[in-house]
Amino acid sequence: MSETPVNLDELRNRIDAIDTEILRLISERATCAQTVAQVKTAEDPHAVFYRPEREAQVLRRIMALNAGPLDSEEMARLFREIMSACLALEQPVKVAYLGPEGTFTQQAALKHFGESAKSLPMAAIDEVFREVEAGAANYGVVPVENSTEGVVNHTLDSFMDSSMKISGEVVLRIHHHLLVSSTTRQDKISRIYSHPQSFAQCRKWLDAHYPQAERVPVSSNAEAARLVKTEWHSAAIAGDMAAKLYGLDKIAEKIEDRPDNSTRFLIIGHESVPMSGDDKTSLVVAMRNQPGALHDLLEPFHRHQIDLTRLETRPSRTGAWNYVFFIDFKGHIDQPVVVAMLEEVRLRAAEVKVLGSYPQGVL
Repeated sequence: MSETPVNLDELRNRIDAIDTEILRLISERATCAQTVAQVKTAEDPHAVFYRPEREAQVLRRIMALNAGPLDSEEMARLFREIMSACLALEQPVKVAYLGPEGTFTQQAALKHFGESAKSLPMAAIDEVFREVEAGAANYGVVPVENSTEGVVNHTLDSFMDSSMKISGEVVLRIHHHLLVSSTTRQDKISRIYSHPQSFAQCRKWLDAHYPQAERVPVSSNAEAARLVKTEWHSAAIAGDMAAKLYGLDKIAEKIEDRPDNSTRFLIIGHESVPMSGDDKTSLVVAMRNQPGALHDLLEPFHRHQIDLTRLETRPSRTGAWNYVFFIDFKGHIDQPVVVAMLEEVRLRAAEVKVLGSYPQGVL
């Protein structure tokens, strides 16, 4: 073997020096964050410390400046945790999410707010809305659509009666695993627990590998993982967080039928979000029941060259066979072109409700 061209002791000393400098700079950043909190509080005792548009701008800047060898998303995740810890020094963020602990929604909440946020599990989507409305949580995280199974209707329906605003989004790649406990007899698995959406996302794999096993739907994948701990002949479909939380083993990984399986989650809060430079807006629009209503709704978007990213319909609460439209588009309500488009839509619609303008998901 050839001699090592670089002295390892010198490299380790250099790493130690770099670590010391990183530590100094992180501490300096944290001190600066504390000063920001003091200035904000002096100006306004009810100041808002978490600024979604500012965090999105910081993360985009980091990703643009990153020259490797770590990829840009990994680098942004590191900075997300630094920002999360610094924000906790200013004011800890309380985040309600669709529980129980170990769900993909909790994973999305931690991805968006970082590990320093205090996450509060709720039993249902409408409870997440109520927790934020009551002020018991600063923000809430709810699933809104899956790339395989489509929209989450409970979330859309909750927006119809709520005053909450959307302040952000996060897209999470969903990987499902088949999990068992240490006491499971793997050759005798006759029952599989999971959430109905997960069964739907893994249908082909289950048909091929466990066609005779009973599929038992439960309220969440975390609940499925909990049940498996007490049975010797069952398995659960769940993700990494649930596997770690309940100490389960993976006997098959990434069993979802589509490798690009993703779920989009929305962040809900009380405040409107200023422009970040790369934003989305969500609306609920009720149209009058007349011929050409959908065309009348969409024509201003086309003429103003505004990019629609989602269009869904839900039954209206006001009468049988009346519907409302949920619309996502690229842009912010403070942009002049969006203001002009919305003025036209309001003239044509029975009702328009802006759910929020917010930064497009960075991570």
